[in-house]
Amino acid sequence: MRNENEIPVADNPFGIPVAERMKRLPPYLFAKINKVKYQKRVAGIDVIDLGMGNPTDPPDQMVQDKLAEALADPKNHRYSVANGIKNLRVEVAKRYWKRYGVQLNPDDEIIATIGSKEGFSHMCLALMGPGDTAIVPSPTFPIHTYAVILASGNAIHLDVRKPDVFLQNIAYTCEHLYPKPKLVIANFPHNPSSTCIEKDFWVELVKLAKKYGFLVLSDFAYADICYDGYLAPSFLSVPGALDVGVEFTTMSKSYSMAGWRVGFCCGNKEMVRALATIKGYYDYGIFQAIQIAAIVAMRHTDASVDALAQEYEKRRDVLCDGLERLGWEIDRPKAGMFVWAKIPEPFAKMGSIDFAMKLLEEGGVAVSPGRGFGEEGEGYLRLAIVENSQRLRQAVREIGRCTRPEAAKAS
Repeated sequence: MRNENEIPVADNPFGIPVAERMKRLPPYLFAKINKVKYQKRVAGIDVIDLGMGNPTDPPDQMVQDKLAEALADPKNHRYSVANGIKNLRVEVAKRYWKRYGVQLNPDDEIIATIGSKEGFSHMCLALMGPGDTAIVPSPTFPIHTYAVILASGNAIHLDVRKPDVFLQNIAYTCEHLYPKPKLVIANFPHNPSSTCIEKDFWVELVKLAKKYGFLVLSDFAYADICYDGYLAPSFLSVPGALDVGVEFTTMSKSYSMAGWRVGFCCGNKEMVRALATIKGYYDYGIFQAIQIAAIVAMRHTDASVDALAQEYEKRRDVLCDGLERLGWEIDRPKAGMFVWAKIPEPFAKMGSIDFAMKLLEEGGVAVSPGRGFGEEGEGYLRLAIVENSQRLRQAVREIGRCTRPEAAKAS
């Protein structure tokens, strides 16, 4: 168990009197890699980018056509509403009922967000303040920690890779911490480690939430990208979940609409109302033409969502097969858009940041170093399966070339 205060704190690089919360943000560990990646591209050097879960596939053509049609309607260019238009929220409710058997009231249990990241961050701002504590899964998708910090709260990181142990540690923390944690953040399928759970995990977490009085924020970004017959369970699908928490979903991954910024927060109506209050001060909602196209996506493109998941499964196999042939230790993921790979032993001493830099500088392959996801991520890399299979095979060849035995001796 690690307290947020152990995160290295950055000096003030701004040269102006910024807020104290800004000083609590550590140095951005991906900055060095991003800089080299940019320099290579400016120089015309090909980079195979497996660093970010940024889909390269376009949305279904029907969705693109609907957006173009909606653009031609002058009334769609006015301010929208911060909580999302009614028909969009109704469509989300229908989808939850169809996929998970969950009944949601679109009027007070669903709110549209400008991507799930915005909604998650503003929910933390609505719920947390100085002295409040959140339990955060580790390795950690950065916003799960920094949204808490920016809300002036404290984060306690618990290793999530063994879900049963994660539950035990939540209970232990609640028993021994005063005041007790206000929030528990859960993220399954997990980013970056791809850890998955079954429905009984949510049952136990709801029991703990009611026993210790904390609220749950479930990040369900990879709900539809599942493999080998696995179906990711929704937090809201278990009895009592609506009493203690909300779930964030997004159209970024399943529908290849990352740049469109469409997400949702669903669940406990008082928590949704708190988020709506914050958003009412901050934004005027998603561009209405995008919301209309999103309705069409949810209503008519299930086949495209399923086909995309099958494509990601093929890419997963291409990348995992290739890395295993190189002798890498791989736990093949059951869901998500990432392979969480242990750094091969000859290079482990380099650390994940330096090893990721080696792959980029010598092989032209950009990956995310595990250290960027916290201390528990050290020794691993996160590789996104967003490139096509041919590019992934090329990435494996380049990784093999710059990690051959003579390269290991040089390192």
